[in-house]
Amino acid sequence: MPVPAVSYAASPAEKAFADHEILDRFYGHLPPVARRTPMRELISTVLSHRTTHADEELAYDRMLEAFGDWPGVLGAPVDDLIYAIRTTRWPATQAPRIQEILRRVRAETNGSFDLDFLASWPTERAMTWLTDMPGIGLKTASLLLLFSYHHPVLPVDAHVHRVAQRVGFLGPKVSVEKAHAVLLALLRPPLDAEGLFNFHKHNYWHGQQICFFLHPNCPRCPLKGFCQYYQEHFGEATPEALAATPAAWDAAAWGKLPH
Repeated sequence: MPVPAVSYAASPAEKAFADHEILDRFYGHLPPVARRTPMRELISTVLSHRTTHADEELAYDRMLEAFGDWPGVLGAPVDDLIYAIRTTRWPATQAPRIQEILRRVRAETNGSFDLDFLASWPTERAMTWLTDMPGIGLKTASLLLLFSYHHPVLPVDAHVHRVAQRVGFLGPKVSVEKAHAVLLALLRPPLDAEGLFNFHKHNYWHGQQICFFLHPNCPRCPLKGFCQYYQEHFGEATPEALAATPAAWDAAAWGKLPH
């Protein structure tokens, strides 16, 4: 692994762009392809709050199996909807929220439930419309607008937040909510929507697969040459430690990366 061009004393912006460049090589550059339909992205992200991906998927599938389509979900007795999404963390809270979201989408789309109007809306207007709905925060709105419509926004979840704070380009007291604006200000305008998509995915994977909440796998981490956490716990990375760092994610040895 080559010695990174930035040091432990680098500015937040320098560290953020070094993080992006290195993780882009480590995990591989991704085309900004939507992982699912816009309505599924929106509702599944609402269902995913404090819920495993498997349980979120199960809840979504059961909901559509039980009620058929979005008009069916909207018209379902709320207790039946609660039961259908029972694998989520708070089904009694999420069910009425989902129905209120569907009511607002129906009103905006004349009943078509087609969110493609968001592609042509200015980003700020689209973010405001989405976050005005119950259960939709900055992360959910940013995921939908970036993944489905290539708006230049940056979703920040716990993994992205943790990596950014440990490496040192996000302050230790900046909340996840405030980090959306802080990190976006660091990365824009040099990074367009495709760059932000890769920044999000790579740091999300990094937090999941290497920079764990407990016992991060620092020997495997390609950011150790300028990571504040590494410096505080192990001292500055030696040439030998940097040389021993893998150059890329080894799916055969370590497992396939998640969605």
